Amino acid sequence: MQKVLYVASPSMKQPWALKMLKFAFIIFKYFPYGGMQRDMLRTALTLTARGHHVDIYTMAWQGEQPAGLRIHVLAQSGWLNYKRYQAFIRATFEQIDRAETDFIVGYNRMQHLDAHFAADPCFIERATHQRNWLYRLLPRVKWFAECERAIFAADASTDILAVSLTEKTCFQHWYGTPDERFHYIPPFLSSTRFALQDRTQMRTYLRQAFAFGADDFVYLLTGSGFHMKGLDRVIHALAALPPTLRAHTRVVAVGQDNPRDFQKLAHKLGVADLITIAKGRPDIPQLMQGADVCVHPARRENTGLVILEGMACATPMLVTDTCGYAHFVLEADAGLVCTSPYQQTTFNQLFAQMRVSPQLADWGQRGLTLAQRLMQANDGCAEADILERLATQRLASRRQRVI
Repeated sequence: MQKVLYVASPSMKQPWALKMLKFAFIIFKYFPYGGMQRDMLRTALTLTARGHHVDIYTMAWQGEQPAGLRIHVLAQSGWLNYKRYQAFIRATFEQIDRAETDFIVGYNRMQHLDAHFAADPCFIERATHQRNWLYRLLPRVKWFAECERAIFAADASTDILAVSLTEKTCFQHWYGTPDERFHYIPPFLSSTRFALQDRTQMRTYLRQAFAFGADDFVYLLTGSGFHMKGLDRVIHALAALPPTLRAHTRVVAVGQDNPRDFQKLAHKLGVADLITIAKGRPDIPQLMQGADVCVHPARRENTGLVILEGMACATPMLVTDTCGYAHFVLEADAGLVCTSPYQQTTFNQLFAQMRVSPQLADWGQRGLTLAQRLMQANDGCAEADILERLATQRLASRRQRVI
């Protein structure tokens, strides 16, 4: 039966749903340390607190399942990732069709979405400019490209929640996506999660957690997918330090990924004893506050939320300009930015410069000031506000067609 919602008068400040909505959130995998995953869960809990129903569909869920949400884990088997994704999508939409869902939100790219949370860069842009033509002939590449086109094509109807506008021009270049389908979300930083603690205590905490020396200088890299985050670049830069500095320098990488290739590289370059690679953990804000530098030389990222998280911890940043949020480092003068085209020798110089710079404290304080301003701009409800509005508008449009 078609739901009939009361839509507030256009003169009201917030003309969105006053009655319960049924949302479906789709995400391939949930783990508690992913930025997109945290965004998804926060939005789902916000909508639930407002009286809406949220069903979450996923292939795998790691960690606690919060009360109030209906979480459907639809595990799939098979040799190829994209085949498992296809099977999961089919199974998910079979359940959604039976549930009479009002609005479907995809955190990964697929067909038949009402809205897409655009956390990743443009796939076809990377496939064209960073890979050869043989790569683009692979069946999985064609499938991912089709999923992206289904969302961003000019004649599609999917609304796009954009956490950064950096990639907007790429999507519009390839697909001609109209401006009005992009809905910008200001960065969110939890003032509770990133509450500042005594920095001396946090320095001790980090060094004791990883059995470092009390005076060791620590670079911290956080984020899942170490190749995309540029961990190999950090390992090369560490190996390039003068021996006197390198001896008391440590690198910690925390994230969900297989560390084997990076451990092999560290052994090859003779710095294996100076690098610790750890799985995702809940104390990232404490580690950031205890580090001397947060480093994020990602190859390409739509946002790079860890950049703002490091700034919120008053820690100086070393990043690449291929991250959407790198401009905040420049705007605040909160550290150093390695410009494109990437050169390892240039990054090595910046890495070494931060190792001895007298500006560390000033960079950290200026980054903190900007991060605190961003905290005030988004209290964590922006995504929920947009989804309520879009869902109500779409249901009103469907109702008019029925009438």
